[in-house]
Amino acid sequence: MIFQQKSSSKQFNETEILEPVRPAPAASEDNVETIVGPSVNVEGDFASEGNIIVKGSVAGSVHTSKHLVVEVGARIMANVRAGSAQIAGEVRGNMKIKESLELQSTARIMGDLEAKTLVVEAGALLLGKVSMPGLEENKVKAVRSSFGKKTEEAPVTV
Repeated sequence: MIFQQKSSSKQFNETEILEPVRPAPAASEDNVETIVGPSVNVEGDFASEGNIIVKGSVAGSVHTSKHLVVEVGARIMANVRAGSAQIAGEVRGNMKIKESLELQSTARIMGDLEAKTLVVEAGALLLGKVSMPGLEENKVKAVRSSFGKKTEEAPVTV
């Protein structure tokens, strides 16, 4: 704990009580409920209703209704469900994200993804299928090859 002398114009008096100076909470502290530290290995199902930060490794399943952060060097070998997620580490398993999923340049994902919004930075690795619920509401247009044959269907944004 850091101590600071009360501000006054007089000299320091040994009998004067010093008040502790508490650091201001970081703006990024978003009510994190669980942190899996870098030396921690969790095996089994892992569920929380609060925000989760993974710095170590998790094997099993991971579920939170809020935000999940997987930091650089962290590994999840499990299926993941979360309200939103930011991935900088490795995930081996399918991910179902209710809102937004951000894959940073160091992310390594081996599994299928489902997210309403997906942001992928250059350098991120993704091996799997991506689906974005809500797109089925948009009109689907058949894309035709130069020969007029139907080759695939693609969503059309209106």
